[in-house]
Amino acid sequence: MSQQSSDPKASRRYVLAGGLAAAGTVAAPQVSRAQTQTWRFQSAWRSKDILNEFALGYAKSVSDMTGGRLRIEMSPAGGLVPAIQMQEAVHAGILDGSHGSCSHWYNKHRAFALFGSPPPFGWDSQGMLGWFYQGGGDALYAELTRNVMKLNIVGMLAFPMPTQPLGWFKKEIKTPDDLKGVRYRTVGLAAELARDLGAVAVTLPSGDVAAAMDKGLLDAAEYNNPMSDLMLNVWDMSRFYMVGSYHRHIETFEIAINKTRYDSLSPELKAILRAAAFASSAEQLGIAYSQYSKELDEIRRRGVTVARTGEAVLKAQLAAWTVAIEELSKEPFFAKVVASQKAWVKRTLPYLQINNMSSGELAAAYRHFFGT
Repeated sequence: MSQQSSDPKASRRYVLAGGLAAAGTVAAPQVSRAQTQTWRFQSAWRSKDILNEFALGYAKSVSDMTGGRLRIEMSPAGGLVPAIQMQEAVHAGILDGSHGSCSHWYNKHRAFALFGSPPPFGWDSQGMLGWFYQGGGDALYAELTRNVMKLNIVGMLAFPMPTQPLGWFKKEIKTPDDLKGVRYRTVGLAAELARDLGAVAVTLPSGDVAAAMDKGLLDAAEYNNPMSDLMLNVWDMSRFYMVGSYHRHIETFEIAINKTRYDSLSPELKAILRAAAFASSAEQLGIAYSQYSKELDEIRRRGVTVARTGEAVLKAQLAAWTVAIEELSKEPFFAKVVASQKAWVKRTLPYLQINNMSSGELAAAYRHFFGT
C-alpha cells in the first residue's frame, strides 16, 4: 500500500486536492462555453455598401470589447430575411438583432421616422443622439416599441450621419418648381416632404433605382452619402448631384435587439452593447469624413455637376416640414415625440449658436489657410 493511504489525513488531503484539480480541468471549459454566445444579426445594407461596413464595425466592437464572449455574425441585406421584415424577425427571435434605420419602419408607425431622420429643428445628428441618450429619447423609443407596437425589442441609436445630399437629378434644382412632377426615390418623412413640394415620391430598394431610372420609371433619387450614392449607378443618367438639403438633414442608425435575448445577458454585456454603439459612432464619423469627401471628388471626376441646393428650395422645404409636422402630429404619440425633440433643441441650441463658429466663420477660417 502507498504511504498516502496509510495516513488518513494525508489521504483526505490527496483526494481533495485531486478532486479540485479534476474539477478545474473539466469545469473551466464548461464555464467558457456558457459565457460564449454567437448572435445572428442582419443589416439593411448591401454587402459592398459602406453602411454595411459600419454595421460590421459595430459587430467587431462588441466582439473585441467582450473578449469574444459575445460575437455578432452580421449578414447583409436579404442574407437571412428580406430587409423589410427585419423588425418582425427580431421580435420573433428569428434574428437576434438588426442594424438599419428607424425610418424603414415608417409605414408601421409614423413616429418611427422621428428616431431615424426627424425634422430639421436647427439641430444636427450629434444633437439628435444627445436627445436620445440625455433628453428622454430612449424612453420614448422603448414606449413606442414595447407599449405602442407591442414589440419584443430593445434598441439604441448610433452614428451621427452628416447631412444627406438631395440626390441625383437630370437638371439642376434651383427653385421649388423644378421639383414639381419629378418621380423621386426617397423614404420615410422625406417622402411626405417631397409630395408637399409637388414631386411624386417613390419608395423602392436602393438596388432597384438604376433599373427604374433606365426604364423611365424614375427621374431622380437620393440614398445617403456620396459613397453609397455612387453605388446607385445612375451618375451617367443624372448629371446633377445636388448637395445640401433639409429632406434628411440628420439621421442615425438603429441597433435593434430581441428583448428576450438581451434580458438574458449579464449587466456587463448589456453595458458593452451600449458602449460599442458609442465607440462605433465616433469611429464611423471619422470614416465618413474621410471617405465621403473622396467620393465627392470622384463624382466630379466623372463629369457630374455637383451643385448646392438653391436657397428657395431650402425655404420651401422648411415650409413643407411645417405642414407635414402639423398633419402627422394629429397622432398623439407622434406629437409627443415631436414635443420632446423641440424642447431639447430649444434648450440646447442657443448655447451652440452663441459659442460654436458659424458656417460663414468656418468658411472664413478655411479661406485664410487654404485660399478659395
